[in-house]
Amino acid sequence: MSRCDERTSDILLYLDDALTGQKLEDLRAHLESCSNCRERLEDELALSSLLRKARPLYLAPQALRARVAAAATEQPSVFSPAPDRSRKTRMQNRTVFSWKPLAAMTLVVVASFVFIPRAVERVRAMAYVNAATEIHRSYLDGALPLQCRSHSPEVVTEWFAGKTPFHFQLPAPQSVPNGKAVYWLTGARLVSYKGSSAALVAYETPSEKISLLVASSKSAIVAGGEEVRSSGLTFHYRSGTNSEVITWNNHGLAYALVSPLTGSPQHSCLVCHQNMVDQNLFKQ
Repeated sequence: MSRCDERTSDILLYLDDALTGQKLEDLRAHLESCSNCRERLEDELALSSLLRKARPLYLAPQALRARVAAAATEQPSVFSPAPDRSRKTRMQNRTVFSWKPLAAMTLVVVASFVFIPRAVERVRAMAYVNAATEIHRSYLDGALPLQCRSHSPEVVTEWFAGKTPFHFQLPAPQSVPNGKAVYWLTGARLVSYKGSSAALVAYETPSEKISLLVASSKSAIVAGGEEVRSSGLTFHYRSGTNSEVITWNNHGLAYALVSPLTGSPQHSCLVCHQNMVDQNLFKQ
């Protein structure tokens, strides 16, 4: 059993506020140094929040519930066999009704295996979108100044070498039609996502700033939103009040492009593909 496996019960006790004393201090110290357990704790918190928010769509009026309760106490149970029935009939009656609670429980178990993992996935995907949006806002406010300033993808790629727990390479530019670029690379810097180093790549237009957050797919989940499929990739597009975010996975990395652009997902994709050979795939 690994050290992290031993922490599973402590994490559950921690969520119930039942972990105290030295065990609590030990868990906090472990979480500071272990990204896997921090991610497990975040997943458990997300699931707990989701379950707490889950409520029935409609509630019966109080008067109706009182009438149903009164009727249930006045009428004999449908599960009770009549006194004059034979033993065989009673056994058949018990067989007919006994499968219903079991079937209901089975449906609940099946639903938990299907719905809960997907719900957690959506929560974690939104966490990555929100992180990219917050990082972009901090960059715009000047709280995250660029550490590498260059218009060259090769220079930015080389600057990141050895600084992140993953390797990624910005595509080399092709010739721009008419020699006029709509967007251009301005630089990059290191940021943090879930306790690990991530890459922030900055672009600009004549009037706006755009950012691209790159993290490992092991820590960042990409899902949900409006989906656009192209060149073997699935892009997930979300439109907010002041920005639009498009996320995708490729070669073990999760990308989140944040821009103030308005329009279609294809329009946002042109930030990276405007001067690439596949640019026409993203034009309307």
